[in-house]
Amino acid sequence: MRTGKILATALICMISAVCADAKIKILYGPYLQNIKADEATIVWESDTVSVGWVEIAPDDGTHFYSEERTKYFDTTNGVKNASTVHTVKIEGLQPATTYRYRIYSKEILSHKGTKVIYGDVAATNVFRKQPLKFTTSDYTKDAVSFVMLNDIHGRSDLIPKLLGLAAYDDKDFVVFNGDMVSSFADKKSVFEGFMNTSVELFASQKPMYYARGNHETRGEFATSFQEYFSPEEPHLYYVFRQGPACFIVLDTGEDKPDSDIEYSGITDYDNYRTQQQKWLESLSDNKLVTGAKYRIVIAHMPPSRSKDIWHGQKEVLEKFVPALNSLGVDLMLCAHLHHNVYEEAGDIIKFPVVVNSNESVLAADITQEGIDISITGLDGKNKFRKTFAR
Repeated sequence: MRTGKILATALICMISAVCADAKIKILYGPYLQNIKADEATIVWESDTVSVGWVEIAPDDGTHFYSEERTKYFDTTNGVKNASTVHTVKIEGLQPATTYRYRIYSKEILSHKGTKVIYGDVAATNVFRKQPLKFTTSDYTKDAVSFVMLNDIHGRSDLIPKLLGLAAYDDKDFVVFNGDMVSSFADKKSVFEGFMNTSVELFASQKPMYYARGNHETRGEFATSFQEYFSPEEPHLYYVFRQGPACFIVLDTGEDKPDSDIEYSGITDYDNYRTQQQKWLESLSDNKLVTGAKYRIVIAHMPPSRSKDIWHGQKEVLEKFVPALNSLGVDLMLCAHLHHNVYEEAGDIIKFPVVVNSNESVLAADITQEGIDISITGLDGKNKFRKTFAR
């Protein structure tokens, strides 16, 4: 017995020493993206070039080390990617099922011809801590709940305050509806601005869906947005389903004309929004959309009937709204204005529009009876409350 304890102690010391001397480290993440009924995407970044993979295990009470776990590698066309940013899309999962997971990055010291020399390995801890978990979507659920934040503009200290006011622990997922930073200047501003806090609070184990805002289109790092968010999706606009609701996530682009001096001639958002318009029109054949009881749109810039709206909002009104009307949208959730706004359905926009401010949190509880929306400000006071019954 004593010999066993000595060996166990020596093993722990050896593992600790290896970890302490490891040259490679997990810099950011991991966090979940685009959770669906049969797939999940996991993203993280190491501090040096490496190959990456994820191991998953069922949530069956066995220790993660009880057997060899299935490995899913970060690859492109069958070749393991040598990178610092790693994205692993795991397919063939079961709906409404919880899985445990662990990420790995193996340092590449040299790659010449067909000879690769590897260095140390960094991984999330399953020796002293419980493995991270995620649960795939359940289209058969009678209810779904979520919280939405937007226009944080790098004020990461607001995130735990606002999420706490909305009891986010009990919700199915979190939505970021754009302008989480003021400029996509570099990865440090992104992670220190909101993602490190999000990973610490929930994003490693609770799904997070992101609609890009107009400020994420700005800065030298803007073209790298999809390396980190929805990296395995064809576009930054997409649909996902949970319970009785289908969510249509749009990318509304910039708010001023492409020719505006602020964009220095590098934007083409008018054509991009036309592309989305055609995609929206195709959703009438999408079973995720047509098979859901509710259809909810998440988009940063709201449409409006006001004559005072800017170019981007006008494009949303003219290009997106007709297609959304045809789809029978029940509700649109927006941001951008930095104050709370509610617009009833009308002849032009045939669905209600709720705009969350930059210092409030929106909570949604959706059941077979209807969609309950509440908005709470930083002061803890209710700013808006309404149930949309069908």
